[in-house]
Amino acid sequence: MHEMSLTEGVVRILEEQAATHGFTKVKTVWLEIGELSQVDPESMLFCFSAIAKGSAVAADAVLEIVTIPGQAYCLDCARTVTLPRRGEACPICGGWGLQVTGGGDMRIKELEVE
Repeated sequence: MHEMSLTEGVVRILEEQAATHGFTKVKTVWLEIGELSQVDPESMLFCFSAIAKGSAVAADAVLEIVTIPGQAYCLDCARTVTLPRRGEACPICGGWGLQVTGGGDMRIKELEVE
């Protein structure tokens, strides 16, 4: 489960940002997870509740997941398409020449802090 190490990274970033910007507590974390990122949002929620408890900065934080739709550019029909999963054909022309252009990342979008 790579979500555990990803969550550890998120909490480490929260702690680093607290030290840099002088806040003492994170109340809410908005985490964008792309549909094509191969990160399971439910697993992230579970892992965050376990990992954050060990952090003075994030112990009581709430994790909010924002899902970003997958997008790809089809080289066959020259269109940008919505793609719910990797490894699927273009929903417009059925071609396989797809280049992911969005929804493949995970990032901290916003923090509510004290």
